[in-house]
Amino acid sequence: MHSFGYRANALLTFAVTILALMCAIASVSDTLNHPTPSAEIQISNINWFQKQPHGNDEVSLSMNISADLQSLFTWNTKQVFLFVAAEYDTPKNSLNQVSLWDAIIPTKEHAKFWIHTSNKYRFIDQGSNLRGKKFNLTLHWHVMPKTGKMFVDKIVLSGYRLPEDYR
Repeated sequence: MHSFGYRANALLTFAVTILALMCAIASVSDTLNHPTPSAEIQISNINWFQKQPHGNDEVSLSMNISADLQSLFTWNTKQVFLFVAAEYDTPKNSLNQVSLWDAIIPTKEHAKFWIHTSNKYRFIDQGSNLRGKKFNLTLHWHVMPKTGKMFVDKIVLSGYRLPEDYR
């Protein structure tokens, strides 16, 4: 006969093996989802554009953000972290990224939205490189699953330009 400890160990090992197999199947099933999110960002106003006392440019924007991210949600999605970044180049750096706004989308019902907001975080360049600068607004998202690998993607929206003069 086998002892109680041996039987408990065999039962626990079997249960953990089944749980790991179910998690692996859940992760693989998410790879079959091909999301088609859509988004649009309009800059409704440049609240101010100024040069700080120590020489850096700072911008405050008002934006209209509309997005339909419902296709990112599957039965395995816990939440989606979303953020908008301004991306531009300068003579010193080929890519500058400044986070302007972020949000956590907890459910599929909240994943289709329209919001009017100002930048949540300061849009500052280290120097005076923003006057007349072309930039992109990029909507990044991180899909956080209940189990498995996190999925990351983005939509790049181009065609934005800052004014030539400070306001």
